[in-house]
Amino acid sequence: MDVIALFKYMISCKSETPDDGGLLDFIQRYLPDFRAIRVDVEDVKNLFIYKKFAEGDHLCFAGHVDVVPAGKEGWLTNPYEAVEKEGFIYGRGTQDMKSGVAAFTQALKEAENFNGTLSLLLTSDEEGEGINGTVKMLEYLKEHGLLPHAVVVAEPTCEEYFGDAIKVGRRGSINGYLTLKGKQGHAAYPEKALNPIHQLSKVLCDMAGENLDKGDAFFAPSKFVITDIRSGMQVTNVTPNELKMMFNVRNTTLTGQKEVREFVEKHLKGMDYELRLTQGSYPFCTDTDTKLVHTIDKAIQKVTGIKPKHSTAGGTSDARFVAQFGIDVIEFGVKNDTIHSVNERTSVAEVEGLYKVFQELLGMWK
Repeated sequence: MDVIALFKYMISCKSETPDDGGLLDFIQRYLPDFRAIRVDVEDVKNLFIYKKFAEGDHLCFAGHVDVVPAGKEGWLTNPYEAVEKEGFIYGRGTQDMKSGVAAFTQALKEAENFNGTLSLLLTSDEEGEGINGTVKMLEYLKEHGLLPHAVVVAEPTCEEYFGDAIKVGRRGSINGYLTLKGKQGHAAYPEKALNPIHQLSKVLCDMAGENLDKGDAFFAPSKFVITDIRSGMQVTNVTPNELKMMFNVRNTTLTGQKEVREFVEKHLKGMDYELRLTQGSYPFCTDTDTKLVHTIDKAIQKVTGIKPKHSTAGGTSDARFVAQFGIDVIEFGVKNDTIHSVNERTSVAEVEGLYKVFQELLGMWK
């Protein structure tokens, strides 16, 4: 197989989370010279395969084979059949992220020499909760002394042109669940009640969309984003007893749960409320003055002629788990303009280009 044939085969394997569509077994067979470790947890499948070529550093490529559901309407092609039209390949997972998996799998398949150890880490639980996926494999690797020195996660990162951006970090994600308490009453006698909607309305404009810090060279400011407000009994003559609000803060390294609590307390001072915070992921940023960043930058420039910008924008990925183990990690893949959408697609040229970048990375690794 060449990289495009491999890519098309992967698209044809229906692998909606946590189903791997048989891809992990296939990849293990496709790379017979690599040693394989399986750490399957419940219905999630995880694969780590590695090969020591020399005494140098251990470079790992990581990603996921699972995809979000395709949905039933709006597709012009079968989402689980790789259809090539006018230079593009259509199908669920073409951008997120079977293009990346195909590119680095083929690059490792053809690797004859490398200055160190090469490995792949793959899961079927990235688009879901993620609790039984990459993090479980990393825990196993740490326990057995197999953690890599550097990791490339081949998520789609490019914006306008292939090669224009890599992710050197990601913001964290803090979820907030607020219950503002009042006193239910008759709408005709508001003085006898305590309306939590009226209470919140006095401060809402000072909270919604506000920045909690100023950001820095790599991170945009942490922003207080309200995602849901609900209250009342859907009648016009009863004021509510309580109000529930949900919010999210995509936080930088400058803001944590402590600062979020202080922000809420500042604006709701004197009000009766309960606040629960959860942390879906923690912010991280890989030092750009590292071997990994320097080498991937050079490989991208050689293939595309573009110097990629270093970004931390976007949502979360399994790179967040890698960073927690003190490993240098970046993300680089194809454009991400159709991820999770109907008629998801990527170009043949981008997949071939990504494969060539990874080949150059392997050759430049010293």
